[in-house]
Amino acid sequence: MKLRLLVVIFFTPFILLAQETAQLMKEAVNLENQFKETEALAKYKQILVNEPNNLKALLKATELSCSTGERLPIKNDKRLTFESALAYAKRMLTADSTNADGYYAMALASGKMTEVETENKKIVTYVRDIKLNADKALKLNPNHAMANFIEGKWHYEMISLNWAKKLAVKALYGGLPEPSLDDAIKYLEKSKSIEPYYVLNTLTLAKAYRDNNNPAKAIETLQRTIKLPTRTMDDAAYKAEAQKILDAIQ
Repeated sequence: MKLRLLVVIFFTPFILLAQETAQLMKEAVNLENQFKETEALAKYKQILVNEPNNLKALLKATELSCSTGERLPIKNDKRLTFESALAYAKRMLTADSTNADGYYAMALASGKMTEVETENKKIVTYVRDIKLNADKALKLNPNHAMANFIEGKWHYEMISLNWAKKLAVKALYGGLPEPSLDDAIKYLEKSKSIEPYYVLNTLTLAKAYRDNNNPAKAIETLQRTIKLPTRTMDDAAYKAEAQKILDAIQ
């Protein structure tokens, strides 16, 4: 009887903590579905207070820090939020270095850091980190929709980088592959086949087709983009951009 009581006393805090985490996770998902990303992020942070290595909470904290940081008007606030995203991603890899999501999170956060970094050497380091971490994620899981998206976006954005940054990237990291629109389209199409409702992916794919002198596929993809459901706070703006590009092409 005493042994049973001791077991109950020992395990009760863990059971209560798991129940609290499950409730917070449910609340966070509901808030995201209502486009209340700041509030959802706060819930995921609460989970991380109780469970610092909760991989799902770390991934969502990374993603939401990136998306909410993007909308901040003050550059320093944006930087701090993106730095938090990068810290969450690093914690994911520390907790589990065999998880493709961790490398995707690192690639995502590194991409955001290129938007706020001013030192050229650090910018190209982040550019390299985007590609290397996306590669690692895809090596672990070739069907990772978001890693395929980031890989494709890397190729697309490297094509549009100004020459100074391209030369800097080559000088510091000559081992990186030459970016190409064909590779951008390949990865973006793969992402679309896995996650067909990701609006930013189809918008980027349409731009890649446009820039690759394939207006028919660009128009088809833009029309698809406009019809996709709005699932995040940014989707309406992405679809409006798609409509604007479509109007310009037609």
